[in-house]
Amino acid sequence: MPAEKRKVSRVVLLDPDDRILLLHGFEPDDPATSWWFTPGGGVEGEESREEAALRELVEETGIVDVELGPVLWKRICSFPFDGRRWDQDEWYFLARTTQTVTAPAGFTELERRSIAGSRWWTSAELLAARETVYPTRLGELLRTLLDEGPPRDPLVLDPEIV
Repeated sequence: MPAEKRKVSRVVLLDPDDRILLLHGFEPDDPATSWWFTPGGGVEGEESREEAALRELVEETGIVDVELGPVLWKRICSFPFDGRRWDQDEWYFLARTTQTVTAPAGFTELERRSIAGSRWWTSAELLAARETVYPTRLGELLRTLLDEGPPRDPLVLDPEIV
């Protein structure tokens, strides 16, 4: 029987200009291997997915002025990172903020070794980006979100297995 997937809450955080905040991550033993990704992380103990999303956002960005919205997308992913395989069941929450200055308040030891900073991106910048971004269709997904609003029911994204 396969091991249970790690429950993860991620945040599609938009500022008043509809820019999305992404973190710049890298493989601890190979900083040249890097990518951009949404803030978020694993659900801890008995907390809800919503509670995990807000906690992770504060820990990774220092942003506390947040209006958490609905779940936009769900995906299953599996990838190697820091010498082990991560099998995750991710939920992506929409969130809005007016607070655009970031100050990580609680990076874990692993995050300190694997996150190089953050950046606000426009959908046009994301669509034109040559860098690796996860989920891989984030530029298209963001453009659709901004054009059409949140989906009635969360979209199930294709699994990403690396």
